[in-house]
This record gives sequence, structure tokens and C-alpha cells, in this order.
Amino acid sequence: MTDTNEATIRTGIGGWTYKPWRGSFYPPDLAQKDELAYAAGQLATIEINGTYYRTQKPATFERWAQAVPDGFVFSLKAPRYVVNRKRLDEAGEGIARFVNSGIVALGDRLGPILWQLPPAKPFAADEFGAFLDALPDSVDGMGLRHAVELRHDSFACSEAIDLCRAAGVAIVYADSDDYPAIADTTAPDFVYARLQRGDNDCDTGYSPAALDEWATRLRNWAEGRQPQDLPCVDTQASPSTSKPKDVFAYFIREGKVRAPQAALALQQRIDA
Repeated sequence: MTDTNEATIRTGIGGWTYKPWRGSFYPPDLAQKDELAYAAGQLATIEINGTYYRTQKPATFERWAQAVPDGFVFSLKAPRYVVNRKRLDEAGEGIARFVNSGIVALGDRLGPILWQLPPAKPFAADEFGAFLDALPDSVDGMGLRHAVELRHDSFACSEAIDLCRAAGVAIVYADSDDYPAIADTTAPDFVYARLQRGDNDCDTGYSPAALDEWATRLRNWAEGRQPQDLPCVDTQASPSTSKPKDVFAYFIREGKVRAPQAALALQQRIDA
């Protein structure tokens, strides 16, 4: 983790329970119950996948918070029962159910909430706008940050960018062969990236050259600048006047076996 002009850059992984990491990332004799504490001692952030698949109890969130050190934060993947519904503009009840499920027990360990839309879900302005409007700014006095991963090509349009920017919701930058790459910064104070081109045959997941490039991009975002080599929909935006932004970057999907090594190698470059 590093601070850049009052913004923080964190790199991490998705989840912490993955059998191939035992012996490659985790020590061979580490008890499974201690894996979170070990991972949090090495990394600056983890994107929790379990919240996508099932409702967690407040005591679970509290236990997770107690297992990690000061300065560590989780992002939470929002439940599939919210994002996979037929109409997003009818998701308000599910959104409220999730944010009131006890996530406040994470305290200052709570980072952004990721709302990952299905690849088959196309952009519909009124429906998507209503969904964004239903995302609360806070819960029980705790401020919330929201990021949306838009996985249908139709979202790569200025209207979707404008709606996210007006709502203060970040669009996830997906480094992926499968989903649209949208580098527009739409949240006022943070950027969220999911790096999905890893290679299990590479010791550091991404090549050293690719990690160097990502370190530069993350620093640019943190300093309020737009990386010049990433595609934006709104080419008229003026990033030079942007304020510093916290950056969250997760190694996900492809090359998962090497995701922890990739996150560590990228964080080392940033912190150097």
C-alpha cells in the first residue's frame, strides 16, 4: 500500500480460499482458518466473493475485520440476487437488504462495494439510472463507495458514463479479453480496476513489463491523471483538474494461481 498525494493505492486478489494457493502462496503447514490473516499481512486489500453467493451474518463481517491489520480494506462483491435480476430498476429492496446485512461491522476495513452486472445485460438508460439512484450514500452513518462492472458492450457510451459520473459511482476498468474496457473515471475519489489477463505460467502472473505499465497507470489515477494508453468513452473530459483518487486493483480470473504473486509484485513497484 502506498500514499500518493493523500490518495492510497492498494493491490489485491479475489477471495482468500483457493486450494492451489496452499504451498504456492500460503505456507504448506498454515491452517486454513489462518489464511485470511496471512493474506492480509501480505496484501493491502481483498475483494470478497462470498458476499456474491450468500448472505453473510454481522458476526462474520466482524470476524473478518478482526483478522486483518490496520490500513487493510475489503471490497465486497454485491449479491447475485441483486445484479442478476431481469430489471435493475426493481433492485432497490435487494440493495437495501444487502447494505443492511451487517457490512457496517467491517468498520474502517470496508472499502468499495462492487456491483457486477451480467454479460448479457445491455444498457437501458432509465433502468440503469434508477439502479444507480438506489445505491445509498451511507448506511448507519457510514459512507459507502460503489463501483459497477459493466460487461455488455452497449455500456461503452457517453450516456452510461454521464449517469455514473452524476451518481458518483465508479466504472470498473476491466483488463479483459471478454468485456469492454472503459477507463473513464466517474467516482469523485476512487478508481477500481480488475486485472483479468493473468498467466499461471508466469511467476508474477503478469509479465514484468506489463506490471511496470500497470504501476504507471495506477500512479496516474492516484494523482488525478488519466492514463493515456487506456480507452475512454468521454474523450472530452479534462483529467488534469481531477483531485487525487484512491486506487483499488485486483488480480482476478485468468492466472488465478499466480494472483497473489502478481498483486505483491505490482505493489512492490508502486511502493518503490
